[in-house]
Amino acid sequence: MSIRIPFNKPYMTGKELYYIANAHASRHLSGDGDFTRACNKWLQKLSGSPTVLLTHSCTAALEMSALLCDIKPGDEVIVPSFTFVTTVSSFVMRGAVPVFVEIRPDTLNMDEKQIEENITEKTKAIVPVHYAGVGCEMDTIMRIAKDHGLRVVEDNAQGVMSSYKGKPLGSFGDLAAVSFHETKNIISGEGGAIYINDTSLKEKAEIIREKGTNRARFFRGQVDKYTWEDLGSSYLPSEILAAFLYAQMEEADKITNTRLAIWDRYHQAFEDLEKKGKLRRPIVPKECQHNAHMYYLLLNSLEERTEFIAKMREKEIGCVFHYLPLHDSPAGKKFGRYAKELPVTKKVSDTLVRLPLWVGLEKDGNQDYVIENALKILG
Repeated sequence: MSIRIPFNKPYMTGKELYYIANAHASRHLSGDGDFTRACNKWLQKLSGSPTVLLTHSCTAALEMSALLCDIKPGDEVIVPSFTFVTTVSSFVMRGAVPVFVEIRPDTLNMDEKQIEENITEKTKAIVPVHYAGVGCEMDTIMRIAKDHGLRVVEDNAQGVMSSYKGKPLGSFGDLAAVSFHETKNIISGEGGAIYINDTSLKEKAEIIREKGTNRARFFRGQVDKYTWEDLGSSYLPSEILAAFLYAQMEEADKITNTRLAIWDRYHQAFEDLEKKGKLRRPIVPKECQHNAHMYYLLLNSLEERTEFIAKMREKEIGCVFHYLPLHDSPAGKKFGRYAKELPVTKKVSDTLVRLPLWVGLEKDGNQDYVIENALKILG
């Protein structure tokens, strides 16, 4: 069956191809050209992070983070079960044991109240995930990390342009990873970046990103030749991706405001059904400014969700569910552990449905059509 309104539709500002042509004209299409540097500077200004390095994916940024945290086999890393697989697998690749904790029933972020009880002498890091661009309780998480001497790596894949208590997400932890995948707000198809907030990790991060060599120092004229110094891989994006991304960055405010307007309209539309107990809308704490990365509904059962997605598809509207619990996955059981059952994670995984949200949805009656059909099905 055809889809009239897809779940996601990548947005182009109109300058992407022009900037790609400029990158080609510069005769530099590999990593760390003018557009990559411009993107790094834009992200530094946005986040306040002293160093930002563009990567070819958020996964790459997370894998770099695991190396920068000096994760060794047997080390434990505290993570939510309700997240994308590479939040966890990036650390497992270094031999870490993921310790899965519950999520909060309101924001669906890591439940900060369960962190401390899961800390052991093997714990090395905490990896909070800012779900839907809504900030975790970072004051508490950072206090716990300080008290126990732990690293904090923010998985901020969904949180570019979001903040917690007025401070940009990604600026709290020692490190943070962001994503520019085509499903995100600001995109380059694939792409990501690492924020290095602990300045002592800057030089090591450059070495890891450049295949384990000191090539970055060579290009700055700090050494007369470069050589292999440590573990690393090729985590740089091409200038083509960076050029596309920079066009998006130039319109980041416009993109975010458009998405927020779509989000607000959804939120208003489903208020009455929430009051009737038919569903639950997203909850955004007053100290959090979100970026409208997604709009989801929590229905009352897996059966209701399955039926809703099928009926919306009959109306040519693409709706999707989200994460399956990692602690209950084959790899999660093999590599990780959890101290007790995670009922909120299971319930949310069974009942959450994401509605279409992309720039352009607000035009031509598209959002009206989504809302009209959703209300009929759920009412």
